[in-house]
Amino acid sequence: MFRNQASTVQETAQSAVVARDLRLGYGAREVVRGIDLEVPQGQFLAVLGPSGSGKTSLLLSLNASIPVLSGSLEVLGQNPSNLRSASLERFRSRIGFIFQSFHLVGRAPVLHNVASGMLAEIPLIPSLLRWYSRDQYARILEALAMVGLEERVLDRCDKLSGGQKQRVAIARALVQKPALILADEPISALDPRSAESVLAILGRASRELGITVVCNLHHLEAARNHADRVVGLNDGRIVYDGPPAGLDAQAVRDIYRGDRDAPAAAALVA
Repeated sequence: MFRNQASTVQETAQSAVVARDLRLGYGAREVVRGIDLEVPQGQFLAVLGPSGSGKTSLLLSLNASIPVLSGSLEVLGQNPSNLRSASLERFRSRIGFIFQSFHLVGRAPVLHNVASGMLAEIPLIPSLLRWYSRDQYARILEALAMVGLEERVLDRCDKLSGGQKQRVAIARALVQKPALILADEPISALDPRSAESVLAILGRASRELGITVVCNLHHLEAARNHADRVVGLNDGRIVYDGPPAGLDAQAVRDIYRGDRDAPAAAALVA
């Protein structure tokens, strides 16, 4: 079910993201300073960098949550800056967003939290009454099976562990049948075992479903173990762009230059 959607996306666009001299900011404050970036469809891209390096701003620009100051940006074959109202809603329906803090309704069961990823396609009355079609139920269960939570479908989300909550959030993104998943520090609040599980699932979504994944991380080893490619940002500029295996001590020092964690991060690959 998800696989067919992914193949259609791959046929219609060679690159999920194309940025040229992209500059992003808030008012007069520029936080992304003229980057060039192209992300092929189906790639798992990890974006590394210290706090304030521009990682989150870059991610938010990809679903038109912040404006482009200058340069060009194309996402899934469209310029997000040109989209308004219905066209913007359709564009965002093709993008799953995974947050650090889960953004789940704790008192609602897993079923309804996952189903909320399909709200754009469910008419108002059925959505209010939580009526789902047979196909929609099948998609929910398929997504939960992919994240290993099919047996928790009726459990309340506030009864789940942090790692399970993040897997529910991934399932919610998967039922959208997205072409692109954006994940902003999805493992920062998780224990190592849960973090490994979450990134492994995102890797499967990329490899098996052809979904492009752009994932902001602050964990060097996580990027090395799971990503196809790593982009390192420092002060809003790309200072590394290449395979995880190329992250030597000098590359890590360049990425974390000026950050208090730079020596410890570099020591991991020295």
